[in-house]
Amino acid sequence: MIKILIADNHPIVRQGLKQILRKTCDMVVADEASNGQEVLDKVWKNDYDVILLDISMPGRSGLDVLKQLKSQKPELPILVLTMHPEEQYAVRVLRAGASGYLTKESAPNELIKAIRKVSQGRKYVSSSLAEKLAFGLEIYSERPLHETLSDREYEVMRMIASGKRVKEIAEELFLSIKTISTYRSRILEKMKMKSNAELMHYAIQNKLVD
Repeated sequence: MIKILIADNHPIVRQGLKQILRKTCDMVVADEASNGQEVLDKVWKNDYDVILLDISMPGRSGLDVLKQLKSQKPELPILVLTMHPEEQYAVRVLRAGASGYLTKESAPNELIKAIRKVSQGRKYVSSSLAEKLAFGLEIYSERPLHETLSDREYEVMRMIASGKRVKEIAEELFLSIKTISTYRSRILEKMKMKSNAELMHYAIQNKLVD
């Protein structure tokens, strides 16, 4: 039996996933978590075969949670299941150690196939993502500007580009306004831009915001 922990802050999503997985004979939903800290606590105390992880949950960033899980239990397969399109996060979560990336628009049979594959220690990516990863192997100078950002800078950049103010971002990420302002300056410098409007235009053009 593949023991699964579902980590998602929406009860309706967790319920839907349980209904899908209940129809399989080789999987069982052993536990649920609704935020990043709860995921870390449960993984520390219990053993699971696969974590189904949404990277947009309240509190700690999903990428932070993913990295900590991989540092605690490097062999534990983590399948990211999120509403964000592949362009926005897939390459980053795979670099951070995820075993696979699926969007919530995927068909139930694709989810089951992905869980089985990652539980065997293999990677799961869609054909479109495999193509993006292949292109990502090209020389660094040809990669887009946003890939020069750290994971936290990228997260802040997306929030700025979606129209959030520095104060809102600080509250959401539990950081000081000064820290977010420093991130903003660093992001603009790395992206060779001068304003939030330029960031917004770039993010929309590159499909980095929903």
